[in-house]
Amino acid sequence: MTAPLPTSELTSRPAGQSFGAATLLDPPIHVLSLGAGVQSSTLALMAAHGEVTPMPTAAIFADVGAEPASVYRWLDWLEKQLPYPVLRVKRGNLVDSITTPRLRKDGTGWWVHCNIPAFVKNADGTNGMVQRQCTETFKIEPLRKAVRELAKVKRGEKNVRVIQWIGISLDEVHRMKESRERWQENRWPLIELRKNRHDCLRWMESHGYPKPPRSACVFCPYHSNREWRRLRDEEPEAFAWAIEIEKKYQAAKAKGGIHGQLYLHSKRIPLETVNLDDDNDPKQNWLWGNECAGMCGV
Repeated sequence: MTAPLPTSELTSRPAGQSFGAATLLDPPIHVLSLGAGVQSSTLALMAAHGEVTPMPTAAIFADVGAEPASVYRWLDWLEKQLPYPVLRVKRGNLVDSITTPRLRKDGTGWWVHCNIPAFVKNADGTNGMVQRQCTETFKIEPLRKAVRELAKVKRGEKNVRVIQWIGISLDEVHRMKESRERWQENRWPLIELRKNRHDCLRWMESHGYPKPPRSACVFCPYHSNREWRRLRDEEPEAFAWAIEIEKKYQAAKAKGGIHGQLYLHSKRIPLETVNLDDDNDPKQNWLWGNECAGMCGV
């Protein structure tokens, strides 16, 4: 049996005490950003066991409408295990946003409302990537809005009202980002506890919990070959959907006038033709670290 993990140092601080660059007039609330993957699920359950304190006011799951079915099944199960509420927030539909071209207001052409970081093969033989908007628009913004409402943050607030827990583990320390809001402080309990992803899986097993799924959009271009292969072999419907989304995104961006062909894989060939059994592609090793704000896949 694995020995119990130490209790985190995360505790409410008394009013008037300094916290980062601001002063706390009242104890802030603690909110868990729940991606419903391995790390954030483990963190959520550790809090339920009292191994990370204080108990969060709530966990918030930003639903982009594009996770594999396994993630939604897992979230339904996880919610029943927690003594604090799980709030599900959503801002529109990511799939519709990236696959539906819209006519510009001035009637001069078509555009796509949101972009994912697809790989581009230009007509002149050069390569590029599309600017990513999906994380900010469909995860960070709805999370920020929900947290503001939960903590009753007023416009222009300069004091820390929220401690937001993010489930980044020690092996992903490069993904840590400071909060851009003066009223919010980011915390990473798994980093403080020196726990990596494997430690999280061991904790889940030692407490008799099932293994959480990998949380990420089905068609995320940051997938490694291993994750694409897992989708292909374990969730074939999700993999087929990714292939369909790739084609629809290509068509939508082409109508919008993009010069070049878009792909979900760094090989810049159709996903259905990629040799996903190759784990030696160096380009696949850096992709996930580029994910902004550490909000995806945890």
